[in-house]
Amino acid sequence: MSTKTTSPAVAADPVIVALNKLLADTYALMSQSHLAHWNVEGPDFFQLHTAFETQYRELFEASDEIAEQVRSLGGFAEGGLKRYVELADLTPMPGGRMAAKDRVAHLIDGHEKCSAAAKEVENLSGEADDLESQDLAIARRQAHQKAIWMLTSFLK
Repeated sequence: MSTKTTSPAVAADPVIVALNKLLADTYALMSQSHLAHWNVEGPDFFQLHTAFETQYRELFEASDEIAEQVRSLGGFAEGGLKRYVELADLTPMPGGRMAAKDRVAHLIDGHEKCSAAAKEVENLSGEADDLESQDLAIARRQAHQKAIWMLTSFLK
């Protein structure tokens, strides 16, 4: 039985590496948004519970799109919690009781880091004339910037 692997050149492609980094950050933020959804408390519970659900569902869909883009370029998507922890730049969200405003602030930080990772994909894919990856990165940055705006507005 033959196992197909990615060639070293494809695996080292800067766009694929950056997309896999974005995938890890996105998946980590999705997980943190889901944790916030489960554990939010306080007078803003209903609004935040719903907002966090909307965000983790959107991030789950985005992770699928990013992984599929990696595959379309001939690479293999990274996966598994241990590997995502190694690749992602996000700070883990503390468990247990946490003020809602602190959960929101933590998620803002995660969206900012994901936006920066998407910017890296945008730049590298632009240099490589990979317009499909660049479009995906721009769309991800737009989604993260909107989430940052909404979450920041909650804190005001």
